[in-house]
Amino acid sequence: MSQLDCPCGSNQPYRDCCLVYLSGKATALTAEKLMRSRYTAFCQGKIDYLIATLHPDKRKFDDRLQLAKSIHNTDWLGLKVIATNKGQSKDELGFVEFVAVYRVSEPQQLHERSRFVKESDRWFYVDGVFLPPIIPKRNEPCWCGSGKKYKKCHGV
Repeated sequence: MSQLDCPCGSNQPYRDCCLVYLSGKATALTAEKLMRSRYTAFCQGKIDYLIATLHPDKRKFDDRLQLAKSIHNTDWLGLKVIATNKGQSKDELGFVEFVAVYRVSEPQQLHERSRFVKESDRWFYVDGVFLPPIIPKRNEPCWCGSGKKYKKCHGV
C-alpha cells in the first residue's frame, strides 16, 4: 500500500475515499463505506468522527476517554471486508463482516459482523458481534500481513 492509499483497504487514494467523510464534506452512502471510514478514523485518531457516526442511542458519557485510550494503545495494520449487505427497506439495516488486523503488543485480529442503521439519510454504527478468528489454510498468506505463509507464521 502506498502512502497515498486509504487505510481502509479500498485501494483508492485517501483523498478520493475516506477523507471526504472524515472531513465532513460528505456522508457515507452505504454501511460498508461507513465501516471503512470508521476504520480509517481509528487509524488516524479521529475521535469526533467515531462518536458522530455511532448511533445516538449507543453513545456513553465516557466514549471519548475510552476511544482515546484504545487509539493510543493500538496500531491498526489492515482491513479486509468479507461480506456486506445494502439494507432492504426505508428504515435500512446494514451488515458488514470484516477482519481488522491490529497490534497492541503482538498482531491480533478482530473478526466482527457489524450492524448499521440508516436514519434520515445517514448511516450509523449500532453494534457488532465478535466472530471466531479467520484461520487460513497452511500455505495461504498469514492473516497478520507478515507476507509469510500461515504455517511459517501464526500457524506454528
